[in-house]
Amino acid sequence: MSTAPNLFAELSGKSVLITGASTGIGAALARAFAAQGAKVGVHYHASKDAAEKLAEEISAAGGTATLIRADVSRSDEARRAVDEAAEAFGGLDGLINNAGGMVKRVPYEDVTDEDYDAVMDLNARQVVIASRAAVPHMKAQGGFIINTTSIAARNGGGGGAGLYGSSKAFVSNITRGMAKEWIRYGIRVNAVAPGVITTPFHERYSTEAQMEAMLATVPQGRLGTAEDCVGAYLFLAAESLSAYLIGQVIEVNGGQLMP
Repeated sequence: MSTAPNLFAELSGKSVLITGASTGIGAALARAFAAQGAKVGVHYHASKDAAEKLAEEISAAGGTATLIRADVSRSDEARRAVDEAAEAFGGLDGLINNAGGMVKRVPYEDVTDEDYDAVMDLNARQVVIASRAAVPHMKAQGGFIINTTSIAARNGGGGGAGLYGSSKAFVSNITRGMAKEWIRYGIRVNAVAPGVITTPFHERYSTEAQMEAMLATVPQGRLGTAEDCVGAYLFLAAESLSAYLIGQVIEVNGGQLMP
């Protein structure tokens, strides 16, 4: 009787920093990468208890997790988070720029300078800074960077989420630019764009009525889970499966958007 090969065995022993890893998609990714034998940097900002519980869970299962606290919307802290992960693991093989948020729903006509700075620093600036900080750690052996963008990057967002959607469109586009520049170092840069995923993100920013309205637009007939997103990230991290795939955005949305 043949045994199916472990498609992600190559991730064993790799060191991966996941920003925004305490809850939602980030936490699901931390569990998944640790289950494949990767050493995981669990980044968090405010959700200390959730991050500590996750790290304990990973350790109890025989995995390796290191907690890294930083406000990645600040450039100095984003750089520190990357360097801290590399120092803890003796190198860095992968960076998943997953941290982000809407901050608040605000119509464009009401957007203030403070709103703009808060959203762009959290969702756009930190991806640029953290990725740039990761490159020196990956130049020698190559690696991967996976950015988390959003369906809102393509549809503009709705109900006061336009600024958030625009910041994610920035992330989608810099994914392409970084991919072109850094593939010469063997660093593969791609992105994943989740649709409507039932995580603390929507618990914070979306009403029950908004969730029901979004559900009605999903052909698959259900909202996504954090676990639904995991496979796309593992696929992009595994060079044996995605070596010739760079600058791409994988849409994970149950058919809500088919570009």
